[in-house]
Amino acid sequence: MKNTVYINTDIRKGKINKNIYGHFSEHLGRCIYEGIWVGEDSPIPNENGIRTDVLNALKQIQVPVLRWPGGCFADEYHWKDGVGPREDRKRMVNTHWGGVVENNHFGTHEFMMLCEMLGCEPYICGNVGSGTVQEMSEWVEYMTFDGESPMAGWRQENGRKDPWNLTYFGVGNENWGCGGNMRPEYYADLYRRYQTYVRNYGDNKIYKIAGGPNVDNYHWTEVLMKEAARYMDGLSLHYYTIPGDFWEEKGSATDFSEDEWFTTMKKSLHMDTLITKHSTIMDKYDPEQRVGLIIDEWGTWFDVEEGTNPGFLYQQNTIRDALVAGLHFNIFHNHCNRVQMANIAQTVNVLQSMILTEGEKMLLTPTYHVFDMYKVHQDADLLSVETNTDTFANDGEKIPQVSISASRDSDNNIHISLCNVDNKREAEIEMELRGWSKEIAEIAGKILYADEMSAHNTFEQPNAVQPTMFENLTVQGNKVKAELPPMSVAVLKIENRGESQ
Repeated sequence: MKNTVYINTDIRKGKINKNIYGHFSEHLGRCIYEGIWVGEDSPIPNENGIRTDVLNALKQIQVPVLRWPGGCFADEYHWKDGVGPREDRKRMVNTHWGGVVENNHFGTHEFMMLCEMLGCEPYICGNVGSGTVQEMSEWVEYMTFDGESPMAGWRQENGRKDPWNLTYFGVGNENWGCGGNMRPEYYADLYRRYQTYVRNYGDNKIYKIAGGPNVDNYHWTEVLMKEAARYMDGLSLHYYTIPGDFWEEKGSATDFSEDEWFTTMKKSLHMDTLITKHSTIMDKYDPEQRVGLIIDEWGTWFDVEEGTNPGFLYQQNTIRDALVAGLHFNIFHNHCNRVQMANIAQTVNVLQSMILTEGEKMLLTPTYHVFDMYKVHQDADLLSVETNTDTFANDGEKIPQVSISASRDSDNNIHISLCNVDNKREAEIEMELRGWSKEIAEIAGKILYADEMSAHNTFEQPNAVQPTMFENLTVQGNKVKAELPPMSVAVLKIENRGESQ
């Protein structure tokens, strides 16, 4: 069966916030230490202690926003331990992630420096679980107050004269779980209290993000929106794609069956249901959609690689992960009026990483390549798309074979992202551009695919899975035909040649 697609180029449905392409770096395993931070004295090439190779790779994908320091780590992190001379900083045990010693060498100054190097917005998550109101209030003062105060003075003593610009601040993390095992009624009151002291100093305006639900806890969303919506700018949502059982075997990242492939695709598509249902509750209390849905933890979660610390959550990354990323982005685009940020977990060496490192070696994962291909959608206008797609069936269950999203950038170029989730069959797609008055003059594309479900990059073969030019395209008038191989992600560009809508 052919997959038919109608792209209404003159119907714009909202702006795709670039922050949907955000990232998350927690003090977990080798994400920060070894992955991002190696210190100025490291033999690994670095810029002020930040790995040069990782820094340049992240610049390439135009990271818009970076969340830090957690995650569960955030609700046991006391920021004052991470400022001042590094040799004097307090050492602590990272009780959540592997029981290793955290030396606090990467703290507020180092993180804000990293964000400045990347040209991205910092998104800081404050400690509600084990921290105090005063501690959170003073952290915001330390970072953003431009004047005479104890915290501003301390910042200057520590080498930073001017305050930083800080927009995004999370008031707690997973307070239904590792952030305090709270009831929504209790956290709603705590949120109202803590956010009161997350102040705006001078021209700095903070976008306050409340800790939202775990997966399908719709009661949590109901309570938070009812009791605290007027005090928040965003509400978070966490959902991981796990083919197995979270508390037992999640499944291997590289050694999996066709059934596990299908389950992973099906569970990725469940994100659409979650956003729809949580958004419906949010609409009840916020019909103007002022409060953004912030999906600040998402991605695949598999069993750790054999021989690694179970608390480090280190996993490989295959073409399956690439499809998960592409599906999620297409879903986020389609909910762009409510979804204002998303942060994949995590940037380096943890869960669905962009990058893996081993000593001086570094490789880019299939997920990284999807971020690079899809970055053309950042801040573009979502276009109306009508689809009639074939199905991908397994053991009596069916899901759509193809996922599609389209946008129009500031130069009126059209970008179309396509995912064929079927691990065996090609997808023949016919696309018609409605409202596009001229013949398509120029079209180009990139595609990421593999012959094996478990295909991934290794330090011995770092380029085993990487994008290539997409050649299987034919154009006739305002129509495009594309043939997608199994297990593939493609992004097409139709260049504007005089269209001005």
